[in-house]
Amino acid sequence: MGEDGAGLVYASLAATANATTSGFRHSIERMDSDHYLSSSYYEHWLTAAATAAMEAGLVTPQQLDEAAGGHFPLSRAAEQPAVEQMGTGAERFRIGDRVKVREMDPVGHSRCPSYTRGRVGVVVARQGTFSLPDVEAHSPRRVPEATYTVRFTSAELWGDEEGSAHVNVGLWDSYLEAA
Repeated sequence: MGEDGAGLVYASLAATANATTSGFRHSIERMDSDHYLSSSYYEHWLTAAATAAMEAGLVTPQQLDEAAGGHFPLSRAAEQPAVEQMGTGAERFRIGDRVKVREMDPVGHSRCPSYTRGRVGVVVARQGTFSLPDVEAHSPRRVPEATYTVRFTSAELWGDEEGSAHVNVGLWDSYLEAA
């Protein structure tokens, strides 16, 4: 796609009602796996921006194809989770608390890594309050929620027999429960 086409996509994206980093990430997550694996980092960005603009009704797939001089690949349609029911808005944990990451298989975007689900770690820092991306990606609604750095042993995450390595993961309050 030439510079004119890219400009159309980025200008269109800027005009969307719910342009968020979370929504942008979700557009990348919805790319066809063959396209994702065969394209560059910046093509991921362009696909996400074009998909968001098309979903907002600002451009049509035909306009994108025309600007690209051929087929322009877009991400798959998003499933709509029930965002009204998401988010605790809470700050339930303190540094030193043992926490378990909830077992969940969310519909839509989530910043909770799957390899941490069901695993136990320790809160080592509180990082502030930020909008829950699981809601933000799908709605103009914002749920400010506490975020924590949770430390896991490699044994807990991957069954590493030595278990001396640690991994710190940033997690929102909604993802956690007391261990």
